[in-house]
Amino acid sequence: MNATSSRGPVLICAGGTGGHLFPAEALARVMVARGWAVHLASDHRVDALSASFPADAVHIIPSATFGRNPATALRAVLRLARGYFNARRVVRQVRPTVAIGFGGYPTVPPMLAAARAGVPAIVHDQNAVLGRANRFLASRMTAIATAVDTVKGAEPFVGRTVKTGNPVRAVVREAAGSPYSVRQPEEPFHLLAFGGSQGARFLSDLLPSAVAKMDADHRARLSIVQQCRPEDIERVDKAYDAIGVTAELAAFFGDMPNRIAASHLVVSRSGASTVAELAVIGRPAIMVPLPHALDQDQKANAMILARAGGGWMVEQSAMTPERLAGDLADAIDRPALLVDAAAAALTVGQPDAVENLADLVERVEREKHVNGTTSG
Repeated sequence: MNATSSRGPVLICAGGTGGHLFPAEALARVMVARGWAVHLASDHRVDALSASFPADAVHIIPSATFGRNPATALRAVLRLARGYFNARRVVRQVRPTVAIGFGGYPTVPPMLAAARAGVPAIVHDQNAVLGRANRFLASRMTAIATAVDTVKGAEPFVGRTVKTGNPVRAVVREAAGSPYSVRQPEEPFHLLAFGGSQGARFLSDLLPSAVAKMDADHRARLSIVQQCRPEDIERVDKAYDAIGVTAELAAFFGDMPNRIAASHLVVSRSGASTVAELAVIGRPAIMVPLPHALDQDQKANAMILARAGGGWMVEQSAMTPERLAGDLADAIDRPALLVDAAAAALTVGQPDAVENLADLVERVEREKHVNGTTSG
């Protein structure tokens, strides 16, 4: 579906981490292909990931995340207020015809500024639980796009809620063309581990300890690729070296979708983008949700894949090196189990989600010309 009205700028707002920026990038590429001009509003962290983002301009907006400490919360309020006035200037300069935010506190200033300027505005929530920033913005939005059918916290906005799925990048959809490779007995078992910006330290502690507890025969079959925080790479490498295991370690893999496609099993956290990519590519995973999250969104995400049979959710409190060692040995010994899980993961994948979301953006922008702006 193509809009017949102005292709004036769309303002895409996303936090500067991969979890928020990757679906935003997926949408931006489709919008550009449909003839739209794209502007990105984000926070200072975007610098490391924005090189490939197809935007006419990137606008850095001051933002902050609330903490439990009252002094920290006060500083966050002041910084967000500064971001809001900065964002108002950006909105006046760019004059977007529609705005869309992908959650996280960095999206609050520009999305609020856009809505208050009368710009039709959409928030997209990747999780099975409506995020706090999106919850704050929802009453001011023209539409709320969701990744799943039922989103906890979105009940008051059901009349404006549209399920689009969770956009994944084109490289993910390309990797999805690779069928699951059934491991033959003489072949290595390809294990991929990654934890994202908040979860890599736990896996850096867990995985080498688990591998050390495996028997020599199972351990010898492993071919490990692991994403670690930069400060952890040396010690993780030494831990593997001490047990005679070679692992490919890096702080960032630019070809992560291909790494997922090449794996027999993934061990990971369960951020929304991670779960969406696992499902679209169709790879089984042992998922350990990030604990202590106020809304337990990662647990809810993991359960979507687990209930479908595409993976296993294990709470961090229950995930010990002994537990993981047993799970890995079982996976190596039962290739048919992983084949079935890979097929089940595909059943919840939504490769067309980005097209659905682009259609919604165009429809909201087009309806502005028919009905007038509906955002508050």
